[in-house]
This record gives sequence, structure tokens and C-alpha cells, in this order.
Amino acid sequence: MTGVPRASGPGRLLSVVVWTVLLLALWLWGRELTDGGPPGGVPESGAPVAGRAGEGAAALPGPAEPLAGAPAPRLVEIDAIGVRADIVERAVDASGGAEPPPFETPDVVGWDAGGPAPGAAGAAVLVGHVDTATEPAVFHALGDVPPGSAVRVTRADGSVAEFTVSEVEVVEHGAFDAEHVYGPRRAGAAELRLITCGGTFDHERRSYSANVVVSAYLTRSAAA
Repeated sequence: MTGVPRASGPGRLLSVVVWTVLLLALWLWGRELTDGGPPGGVPESGAPVAGRAGEGAAALPGPAEPLAGAPAPRLVEIDAIGVRADIVERAVDASGGAEPPPFETPDVVGWDAGGPAPGAAGAAVLVGHVDTATEPAVFHALGDVPPGSAVRVTRADGSVAEFTVSEVEVVEHGAFDAEHVYGPRRAGAAELRLITCGGTFDHERRSYSANVVVSAYLTRSAAA
């Protein structure tokens, strides 16, 4: 896997600012949702996480070419953790951050509609809740996805983009590298990032210290 292209000057600064705002939105979102502690099973910083970089890499398939067009995603399926969830478009606010899914719908996944659509060239971003005040939510088991797992995204035109998981990370807010987390890993490739809260839960502040970040890349597709 190639390194992340690094912009320079004002362009890089803008990229870092935009994705830092998104990270802050995710942190605030997790703080609002959770009261009294997580239901359990949320990956913690430093804890073993299935599919860290390099594990199972030899068995992973080669990448497929990006798909033509950019229809919006409508459904995401991850059989390895029993996820089958509708996808809703989330706007990008004036600060450049993507809005998370509505608090009252923890079973849906949000797509950053200001970025690439899944299947198109670039890194598409999907975000989902890890839990609510009382129960696990759609991406509660995201940190358990092993490398090689399939992530299928059904698009608005009926086509299906299938991605293969290559890496799972727990990224601390204090050590956040926007270009590494959200930037493309392969020039011109179709990639996918799935993100939820993780790390250590702070009971006093009612928030998580990190994000679980799953990276995947397009390996096959099916026409409508």
C-alpha cells in the first residue's frame, strides 16, 4: 500500500482543518449519545483490535478500478459483524465538517456527501453510532471486523460496490493525523472509511477518547 499523499501550504492546512472539524463533530456526537458508560465491547486504545495493519495482508485481493458515475449510497452490509443498515446523506456544514446521523436513529449510517461516493475514486466516508445511553448501535462491533471481510454498498442506481477490509485502527484524538485517516491510500483507487467512537470512555465527561477507523478498498462490483 502506498503512503498517503501529503499536500503542502494552504491546501494541506485546509485539509487538516476540515477533517479536524469532522473529528470534533464525532467526539461531541459520542458525548451527547452516551450516559453512564458504554454497554461494553467498545475497542479501547492499546487493546488488541482485529485486523490491524499488516495482518492477513498476503491474502487480500487486488483492487478493482473505480466505478463510473457517483450515485449516492443507500445500504451497507458487513456480514462479519451482522450489519445491514440504511445510509443517509449528511450535509457538510459551514465549517467543513460532516454532520453525524440523527441522534434518534442509531441504527442508520451517515455518508459524508461532501466527499466521494462509495465506488468512485477517492476515500468515501461512512460514520455510525457505537452505542446509545442504553444499548449498542449500528457500528458497536466495528472494531471486530477482520481484514479480508467484505463490505457491500448498494448505490442509488441499484449497483453494488464491494470493498475488502484492509486495516482497523483505534485513533486517539490527541494523535490524530487527518491525512492518514481520511486521505486516499492508493492514488486513483476507490476506497472506503467506516468510522465510529472508540478508545477509553470518560465517565465524567461522557465521551470517548478515540475513533475506530476501518479502511477498505474496492475489489468487485455488480451492475444494477
